[in-house]
Amino acid sequence: MKDVYFELQDDSELWLLDVINNHYEEALARANSLLAQTVEDENGCRVKATQGRPKMRLQGRQVTAARFVYCVVNGAVIGATTMVRHRCGNELCCRPEHLVEGAAADNKRDDWDHWANGVDFSLL
Repeated sequence: MKDVYFELQDDSELWLLDVINNHYEEALARANSLLAQTVEDENGCRVKATQGRPKMRLQGRQVTAARFVYCVVNGAVIGATTMVRHRCGNELCCRPEHLVEGAAADNKRDDWDHWANGVDFSLL
């Protein structure tokens, strides 16, 4: 009997897979456009003047700007349960170098570490 492997993908993964495989040039142009609309703050974060986390829309779906930029720049196809964490501790930041994926528990530990120790921006 042949081994059969199933890989469950959620709606978010399927959408990202379609964007990366079929609309990558458009997505990269949108990510670059979004980054061009940001300004660099004193910590090196790229932030957009919005109230709350900046969002963007592509191919009928709205996602946070940081998640979109991370996935497009890194070619990452991540599910809805995977978080895009901000190494800088700034949830408004869209700078690709400050973003990393992880679990919700990792994100919470980042928050605790940030509250206790702050962020060493020289390490980013």
